Amino acid sequence: MKVAGFAGFSGCGKTTLIEQLIPLLRQQGQRVSVVKHAHHRFDIDHPGKDSYRHREAGAFEVVIASDRRLALVREFEQPAQLSVHHLLAELYEGVDWVLVEGFKESDILKLEVWRAPTADQEARPVRYPEDDFVVAIATDTPEQLPTPTQLPVLDLNHPEQVAQWLLGQADRFEYDWELHGGLL
Repeated sequence: MKVAGFAGFSGCGKTTLIEQLIPLLRQQGQRVSVVKHAHHRFDIDHPGKDSYRHREAGAFEVVIASDRRLALVREFEQPAQLSVHHLLAELYEGVDWVLVEGFKESDILKLEVWRAPTADQEARPVRYPEDDFVVAIATDTPEQLPTPTQLPVLDLNHPEQVAQWLLGQADRFEYDWELHGGLL
């Protein structure tokens, strides 16, 4: 499994880029999964549904499955800080690529998604000068990058270029289970 992270501030285009990369990678015969970090309380279940009622009744886990889909909802009794490695361990082993949105502090290789601030926005710091895990930058304004770099700069408006770069660098993104096995 290859794991590529996408880091950047809210509104910079991470979700859109990942959404565009998924079908491009699938067209190349790749099976793609996504791990997304949520900063707030979220729910995939809805009041009134059986699975919601089971969870509200106190079930630690509810697995919902059909012949087309499976979902697992796990309630933590205490707040838990899961690493990206914990979530990767939950995924199906037969996937080719995992695209990780968020987890900007993680020790996985990642692309920094960066947009120049608009006139009404404050400049935001970039990660690539200090984060050794940032291996490329996807931006729509390379001439406005706040710090010069020798890293590959990919065109955020051409996801095909990003997909080809990822596929060309596939060996580099191979996930090392042994390296992270002690965390699980």
